[in-house]
Amino acid sequence: MQSIKKNIPGLAVCLAIAVPSWLLGKLVPVIGGPVFSILIGMLIALFWTPGASCKPGIGFTSKKNLQAAVVLLGFGLNLNVVLQTGKQSLPIIVCTITTSLLVAFALHKLLHIDGETGTLIGVGSSICGGSAIAATASVINADDEKVAQSISVIFFFNVLAALLFPLLGQAIGFDTTSGEAFGIFAGTAVNDTSSVTAAASTWDSMWDLGSQTLDKAVTVKLTRTLAIIPITLVLSLLQAKKAGDGQGRFRLKNAFPLFILWFICASVVTTLCTSLGVSGAVFRPLKELSKFFIIMAMAAIGLNSNLVKLVKSGGKPLLLGACCWVSITAVSLLMQHVMGLW
Repeated sequence: MQSIKKNIPGLAVCLAIAVPSWLLGKLVPVIGGPVFSILIGMLIALFWTPGASCKPGIGFTSKKNLQAAVVLLGFGLNLNVVLQTGKQSLPIIVCTITTSLLVAFALHKLLHIDGETGTLIGVGSSICGGSAIAATASVINADDEKVAQSISVIFFFNVLAALLFPLLGQAIGFDTTSGEAFGIFAGTAVNDTSSVTAAASTWDSMWDLGSQTLDKAVTVKLTRTLAIIPITLVLSLLQAKKAGDGQGRFRLKNAFPLFILWFICASVVTTLCTSLGVSGAVFRPLKELSKFFIIMAMAAIGLNSNLVKLVKSGGKPLLLGACCWVSITAVSLLMQHVMGLW
């Protein structure tokens, strides 16, 4: 009870930022609530430093809320649908993820960017933006400023993708009578669900396709989300092996992130329930709660970040994000062409 009480002031501050950010995200989905939240938190931090009464709750929110958000994200995954779609999109997903991670690893060395920032940008670009960064940050114990910088980089290219990809799809000759090719492209090359939705919906509107493109893009994106599991497990193993148990020994039980186990369980529950005829709408509130927890966590991360420092040091991470984004886009288009999808 004492532990809960000490977290209440900080939780209240994060909640006060998260609610208007969530509403703003609904109004401007291409930007999204998490970005509004982290920006508001950063701006507040310029004028206010959290006191001793707020720090515990803010720290709790930035760590535990992220993990809870990833667990709840599992309730949006019907593994049967994901696996069915994955037969077609899996080769593209594997190639784009591998390319992004390799580019991030090479450039963080070349540009002398710290490993945690390079990992967060690489994983965020290749898997699912903020959710992947949330899961990865918890595993590698990245500090809030690095998370904030990575989220900011991902956000910038999210907006560009949402605005430019429908025009790019038209210019390179995607089939305008069907949303399948562009849906696969958006689902594999755009790194955040909100921007995937924006780009796919724009394509549907441009060619009067109903929701063909959107349905395809979102399902492909959910397939991509499953990559959180192997990526975080590998990173957790590497982190635990490096740390040892205080005596230089590696212990598997210390390496396995429990919140990933609960994420898998949530996905299995969703799959079993939908197989038994339960409507997917039942899990919609949990998916919304997942998004809100991420928004709350971004508020806490913003409050713990130095905006001036992030701006001054943002050039190299932005270049890294650009290279990941361009490489993913190129590989997605190349793979679709090779597979005869357009």
